[in-house]
Amino acid sequence: MAALSCKFHPPYKSSVHKAPYICCTMQPPQTNIKICEMEEALEIPILSDLTMVLGSISQSKDTAVVVDFTDPSTVYDNVKQTTAFGMKSVVYVPRLKMETVSALSAFCEKASMGCLVAPTLSIGSILLQQAAISASFHYNNVEIVESRAHPGDFPSPDAIQIANNITNLGQIYNRDDISSDMPARGQVVGEDGVRVHSMVLPGLPSSTTLYFSRPGEVYTLKHDITNVQSLMPGLILAIRKVVRLKNLVYGLEKLL
Repeated sequence: MAALSCKFHPPYKSSVHKAPYICCTMQPPQTNIKICEMEEALEIPILSDLTMVLGSISQSKDTAVVVDFTDPSTVYDNVKQTTAFGMKSVVYVPRLKMETVSALSAFCEKASMGCLVAPTLSIGSILLQQAAISASFHYNNVEIVESRAHPGDFPSPDAIQIANNITNLGQIYNRDDISSDMPARGQVVGEDGVRVHSMVLPGLPSSTTLYFSRPGEVYTLKHDITNVQSLMPGLILAIRKVVRLKNLVYGLEKLL
């Protein structure tokens, strides 16, 4: 569980424009890391006792946001505890079930407390998904090819999210090759024929490529993640935005 005690500093009144910034504290102390052009180091508290962390943070008058990177089985209880201390939550936990999201939504609505559940924190991944939705109205064939450096659960959450986003839009894909009996042709995700192919090879970047096609034309969308640092701008954006929410929002793209 990573809990962020984030203090929001408005710009000082002066003739020189100074952007607001976020300052977070870390327990136990670790090396300060400056990221995303922030004016002060971002320090992340990582402790095993959530109640102790929340109690300590709640004593401050500054705005606080708790960021949950834990496990789908603990998210609901974590958000409930966070809300009890008057704090808002950003949840980045892959493979979180929609039943949990629905339960959290009802809880946050009743408590009038903001929460952002983000299937991805990558801005590039979100832009890829938005472009895929636009392309799906113009092409009858689509396949997703993803690569990862290490084995895991496949298709990945990103590939499933993309397949779900372009499903139920009134389009049936790959009509001439709709059979799913051949494993080499990839796994069909959803009910509209979207195929996903997953590669695992050491040294490969975390990559997602979409191929849309029709006779005489192929439209390709590709997104690579080469460093986890790419998630930091999305995380900072999520923290900045969630403090204004009074209910649950699913998907960082809704706040872009």
